[in-house]
Amino acid sequence: MTSQPVRSVVIVGGGTAGWMTAAALARVLGGRCRIRLVESEEIGTVGVGEATIPQIRGFNQSLGIDEDDFVRQTQATFKLGIQFVDWARLGERYLHSFGVLGRERGLLPFYHYWIKAMLAGRGGDLGDYALNAAAAIRGKFLRPAALGPDSPLSSIAYAFQLDAGLYARYLRAFAEQRGARRTEGKVRETLLRAKDGFIEAIILESGERIEGELFIDCSGFRGLLIEQALHTGYEEWTHWLPCDRAVAVPCASSGPPTPYTRSTARGAGWQWRIPLQHRIGNGYVYSSAHISDDEAGATLLGNLDGEALAEPRVLRFVTGRRRRIWERNCVAVGLSSGFMEPLESTSIHLIQSTITRLLSFFPDTGFDPVLIERFNQKAVFEVERIRDFLILHYHATERNDTPFWDYCRTMEIPSSLREYMDLFRHSGRFYRENEELFAQISWVQVLIGQRITPRAYHPLVDLLSEAELDAFLADVKRVIGSCVEVMPAHEAFIARHCAA
Repeated sequence: MTSQPVRSVVIVGGGTAGWMTAAALARVLGGRCRIRLVESEEIGTVGVGEATIPQIRGFNQSLGIDEDDFVRQTQATFKLGIQFVDWARLGERYLHSFGVLGRERGLLPFYHYWIKAMLAGRGGDLGDYALNAAAAIRGKFLRPAALGPDSPLSSIAYAFQLDAGLYARYLRAFAEQRGARRTEGKVRETLLRAKDGFIEAIILESGERIEGELFIDCSGFRGLLIEQALHTGYEEWTHWLPCDRAVAVPCASSGPPTPYTRSTARGAGWQWRIPLQHRIGNGYVYSSAHISDDEAGATLLGNLDGEALAEPRVLRFVTGRRRRIWERNCVAVGLSSGFMEPLESTSIHLIQSTITRLLSFFPDTGFDPVLIERFNQKAVFEVERIRDFLILHYHATERNDTPFWDYCRTMEIPSSLREYMDLFRHSGRFYRENEELFAQISWVQVLIGQRITPRAYHPLVDLLSEAELDAFLADVKRVIGSCVEVMPAHEAFIARHCAA
């Protein structure tokens, strides 16, 4: 029998994952495929993170979304990076900024020149050589300006800090305008075909039967289809990422919103601070083995910038991934596929990357197992490299002030991460593997920020004399400083272009 194009897609679950999926499929497939999303207002969604990374701009652009309108409708602010406070040592902080670090010279990345100066005691702070880091600390923001390839202002990378609930609502309107159909209801039963175990239909509590050819599981931690119906299994990573709970609460703004997210290490985990136009999002991600829910809530409420706007909400999770993200005719998107804590703001990106990968591997009704296997291999590679990057923050610390940090500092880590750390510590080298999400600039900033100091630098750096090296670094720093001077304040940019 000849396979036919997929003509009906059923999405179970709404929220950010469901409506991002519906919006993308409606945009790409148009009227050639029926798209139906089932969600219940009673269930609600888990808003574990409201910060994003620059790749979200590509997703929005692929939908044809006007950025200023999107920022207004989601009460968003702009994000140049993430500041980490008290992670390597109490009292220390650094920025993992997006975009360009320094200026390349010849074949070498800039940071090798900085390492030589740093080892000689005169390099200064690495963030002084990154436009995003320098601008973020001073509260400045500007979209890339067409000033030529040599100007740092031409290559500003940025993301958003947004209200995830408003983003889902925005995308719902987008998807419904393009033919996606929403059904209110809860799934009572999942029916599997007897001959091959594929999902045939879902039955709602109302009794309605909804059939489909491709099913997308956006049901969150429950994994209603991918786990409860198809039993794919789960690979747990709590021995490497021991935080298993979060308590979240919004608070009133206390000043202009910063163009960066802040992550502050606490005694049993870390606290996020995400400034939006109308409020600040806050949360404490923690290990329940090291602190109680009540203590975590009290710690969070005691470290807010403004008045709490709601009662703290506790979320429970298990860090890890489904053993198969795509099983038979079901693809898990978002929390149903696994959970990576929002330390590096990857939650929304993993939704986006799964959708993009699904469109790249989009099946016909034959559901070629070779295609599905390759999809799963790429999904596993992506999430495991992100996992290692997150583990780096916990393990590469000198903190020994609490049992939690003692455990993180001394725990065994994946060999893949150990190889990265050893290579950088011995030679200052870092080589990105295939298509992993975080690039060299991200790894280097976090490795340095977590006090993994290279013992050496690339020998070609020595082709510069000491005077030439100092002049090169001084010029990069001067240019960065001049660029920051001409950038407007973050709040002024929002007020002019996209205030809600």
